Amino acid sequence: MSRRRKGLTPEDLEVWEAVRKTAEPLQPKIPFATSQDTPAKPVPKAKKPRFEVTDFRLGDTAPARQTPHDIAPPLSHKLDHAPLNMDRKRFGKMKKGKLAPEARIDLHGMTLAAAHPALTGFILSSHAAGRRLVLVITGKGKHRDDGGPIPVRHGVLRHQVPHWLHSAPLKSCVLQVSQAHVSHGGEGALYVYLRRHK
Repeated sequence: MSRRRKGLTPEDLEVWEAVRKTAEPLQPKIPFATSQDTPAKPVPKAKKPRFEVTDFRLGDTAPARQTPHDIAPPLSHKLDHAPLNMDRKRFGKMKKGKLAPEARIDLHGMTLAAAHPALTGFILSSHAAGRRLVLVITGKGKHRDDGGPIPVRHGVLRHQVPHWLHSAPLKSCVLQVSQAHVSHGGEGALYVYLRRHK
């Protein structure tokens, strides 16, 4: 049994050409395809981009930082809004620098690890000695913020000392904490008014 060949034989092609010449196309613009013709693939149209990307540098349009950030409000703001626990007249004299501190400690330049025990010992011994007004010098601190994403506090020791003074064991000895007058160090020092020793 012989197999049939696929496709048209030469005789079939002759018959097809004869029929094609006598036929009238329904749409004259579209020619008849012959067996030798292969349908042409449609050429896809190039899509226009919705937007054009221009040259840019990351951060060009970001607003420049005007002022360095500080993760805590100014110390003077905190101390000014603290409740008044001592005599108002005495507090006014102290703020104006008219009361002389009876003792002082200079923590300027110390690390937090060294400053904390030094301050604790100084306040407890001053309270035991019956002193009322002492001066704690913290220094203004160095500005070490390099503008990175994580802010660095300006004057770490200056911000930490009030926290220590209001925490145990010192809070039982301390009556009032205030920023010192310019004559006693200004922003770089604190007045610590102690309670009466029992």
